[in-house]
Amino acid sequence: MTQSTTSPVWLITGASSGLGLAITRSALALGDRVIAVSRSGFPDATSEENLLDLRVDVTDRAAVFAAVTVGVEAFGRLDVVVNNAGIMTTGFVEEFSEEQARAQLDTNFFGALWVSQAVMPVLRGQGSGHIVQISSIGALGGFPSTGLYSASKFALEGLSEALALEAGTFGVKLTIVEPGGYWTDLYNRMSQADPNPAYDDLRAELEKQFAEGSIDSDPALAAEAIVKLVDSDDPPLRLLLGSMVYDLAFDLSQQKLETWAAWEDVSRAAEHAIPEPR
Repeated sequence: MTQSTTSPVWLITGASSGLGLAITRSALALGDRVIAVSRSGFPDATSEENLLDLRVDVTDRAAVFAAVTVGVEAFGRLDVVVNNAGIMTTGFVEEFSEEQARAQLDTNFFGALWVSQAVMPVLRGQGSGHIVQISSIGALGGFPSTGLYSASKFALEGLSEALALEAGTFGVKLTIVEPGGYWTDLYNRMSQADPNPAYDDLRAELEKQFAEGSIDSDPALAAEAIVKLVDSDDPPLRLLLGSMVYDLAFDLSQQKLETWAAWEDVSRAAEHAIPEPR
């Protein structure tokens, strides 16, 4: 491991594959130092300088806090924290077991929460740092068969909006990144809820749509965007990655605006201040 004490320090979860692996490699290529957190370990970790390879399950809060302590002891600080670890289980909402639903939230939401809580004392003490929350196109809206995945990302974004305001008072930045499709192990490792035959026709239609219209990108492009993001002096609260997700974000936002406007009279009529009941 290098003895450099001046290069930026990243902590990246889900660093062993997909977007996490691409971001880790991009950071290392810049000469930055990386605390790579994953369950399976970083590929060829022993040949990488500036890398601290930690095998951690982000759903284990105590293990996450311990890993952050080890990382800070090794490198002395934190500059960029990328909450990237995630899983996906597809299925219609009715099909999910309690175990499957909780597993989706445990990794995608609670895992990011534990990391955020663990790093905040360090970043707050420094008065600097940048938390990057890897969300998803699934946070722009709920879609058939990805309802629980979207729920985990909606929860992450609500948490992150609040954390951005809280952390900002200490000079800590936060950005929610909403990627579109990338060829990652999220697809290869995703599981499926137990199928309910009542949804067979809808399932078949969705499979046809995915087969005809799915075009995903190289994760290296997302990593390049993340590097540009953290290099910015004025990073945004949200960053969309990909033309498809960019266009979809505007389409869904416009639909919401039109619906709110159409029901404006009902919305406003539901509020009229009265004295406090005694």
